[in-house]
Amino acid sequence: MNDYSAKDIEVLEGLEPVRHRPGMYIGGTDENAYHHLASEIIDNSIDEAVAGYATEIHITLDENNRLTITDNGRGIPIDSHPKFPDKSALEVIFSTLHAGGKFSNKAYNTSGGLHGVGSSVVNALSSDLIVDVIKDGFLHRQTFSRGQTTSKIAQIEPKKGSGTSVSFIPDTQIFGEELRFKPIRLYRLARAKSFLSKGVKIYWQCASSLITEEEKVPEKDLFHYPNGVSDYLTEILAKKSPLLPKIFAGEAPLQKDTGERIEWAISWLDNDDGFLNSYCNTIPTREGGTHESGLKSLLLKGLKNFGNMIGNKKTGMLTSEDILRDACILISVFYKTPLFIGQTKDKLSSTEVTRLVENAMRDYFDHYLTGNVKAGTLLLERCIENAEIRLKARKVKETGRKSATKRLRLPGKLTDCSQKDRAGTEIFIVEGDSAGGTAKQARERKTQAILPLRGKVMNVANASSEKFENNKELSDLTEALGTGVGKHFDLEKLRYEKVVIMTDADVDGAHIASLLMTFFYRKMPQLIEHGHLYLALPPLYKLAHKTQTEYAFDDTAKDELMRTTFKGKKPDVSRFKGLGEMRASQLKETTMDPKTRQLLRVIIPKRTEEDLEDAEKTREMVENLMGKKADARYRFITENAKFVKEVSSV
Repeated sequence: MNDYSAKDIEVLEGLEPVRHRPGMYIGGTDENAYHHLASEIIDNSIDEAVAGYATEIHITLDENNRLTITDNGRGIPIDSHPKFPDKSALEVIFSTLHAGGKFSNKAYNTSGGLHGVGSSVVNALSSDLIVDVIKDGFLHRQTFSRGQTTSKIAQIEPKKGSGTSVSFIPDTQIFGEELRFKPIRLYRLARAKSFLSKGVKIYWQCASSLITEEEKVPEKDLFHYPNGVSDYLTEILAKKSPLLPKIFAGEAPLQKDTGERIEWAISWLDNDDGFLNSYCNTIPTREGGTHESGLKSLLLKGLKNFGNMIGNKKTGMLTSEDILRDACILISVFYKTPLFIGQTKDKLSSTEVTRLVENAMRDYFDHYLTGNVKAGTLLLERCIENAEIRLKARKVKETGRKSATKRLRLPGKLTDCSQKDRAGTEIFIVEGDSAGGTAKQARERKTQAILPLRGKVMNVANASSEKFENNKELSDLTEALGTGVGKHFDLEKLRYEKVVIMTDADVDGAHIASLLMTFFYRKMPQLIEHGHLYLALPPLYKLAHKTQTEYAFDDTAKDELMRTTFKGKKPDVSRFKGLGEMRASQLKETTMDPKTRQLLRVIIPKRTEEDLEDAEKTREMVENLMGKKADARYRFITENAKFVKEVSSV
């Protein structure tokens, strides 16, 4: 038995825990965590602005990957700390976890940083950090490295005004040599913080050598939104077609005499999907939370009350989903003691906020609807239309060719085409009922059939024959095609001319497509050899500028459109979450209509003497990537990881 005694207990002092386990503080050591360091320091300056002490913030990225954030706020305190008389308050803030001015409400009414770890964590994970403070008529400076203080605070020179400047370089010992700040991410962060901090001016500057053609941003820029989220939504809508002429925007206190408040800007689009972006104390809550719950409840109740007032009997079918589908929403709450899930604050969990948001916005939304009954009625009718589409998609299970379905005992989820002759017919295999519902609305009923499958299908390359035979999803697929599998396969019995795999244009969709191709390769190779298997190419991006709309299938296509079609313009770029999130008209135009779509035919070498070598390479590739030998898969990944190109996000 191994000894276990006091000598085995490791004690990490100061900021060592942060360097030892950075994931506990910033979520990891990947690109997102890397840029989270920038957010932590920028949020400190934003808190000064929101509190009314700073009017300008400067964000500068130089060619050495040094990021500098400067504000003209009050300046971090530089006098000795009562508990640590030999240290300045500045040194305590940057070298001690859970130290800061945001635990009470004395220095800040509301703030994004509440745990007192932001500045010290950035210090711990930076190879070089410099803090300049203008206070009491002088510029003061203190330096740090990897969590350690490298100089005492020093008075540098006389300087008028006040403010703080933090300059740092993330530590390559923690993040590796490859990671660097991306100008595009910092630029977007600066813009977001500006419209969330009404009236503040944020100056952006970036070394020209860091700006690439693929992710082009200005070397210098100024963000200034006097009306906050309302100004920003107006800017967004300039490139879209709003359903209603007036934005629903405003500001209201969450509670009396607390300084807590909510700001919002909402509009509905005429022919496009919307978005919901929420924030708490200027922190983006990407996973939503209680403030979003309050908003959804408010919109649903308000619209239902309006519908009852004008006597629309269909109002009862509405859900929040129907109202949000076309809505562009920016909602920003400022709350004294928010509770977040995780240090990265992606989700607000303060239960009281749901009620506060609903109560604060209720009268404003009622007045928005009743102030222009014609516009309110138009919005209600659009939401009811969305509800009818949703309910219809849920009810549709199978249509057309009913006699053939009964005779052949085809799977119940199959929505078959009406044409009996195989020539010119297609079956689209889609992931999930949501995508299936949209595809059913988008299809050509005469020649296109839809078969939704539930989630990720079985990997037949590493499953037993018994498991395969008992798998309902693949059994349904086999029955729909009519060919049988393996030695019982009969190409003459194939019921469709084209078999089209149509999955989301993301990693999960690619995985499902790979599993389906493995199934066809292992169980129906003749289907591929005779050219019947295809991959649909749904777009990943939509680019729109005024009346011009284009679709891009991947990042390369998007960048090409930006360089050519939209050169010199600033189109609105939206990323599709999945097939189920697309409108039927969009799915038809981009992916299903033979006149406008693109299909990728799946091919494999035929099993002839001439192609025997290629056929064997294909077999080995499928076995290595999809088979039972995990070591072969791991070896392939490690050998080819260097060829993977990073995908940018929007």
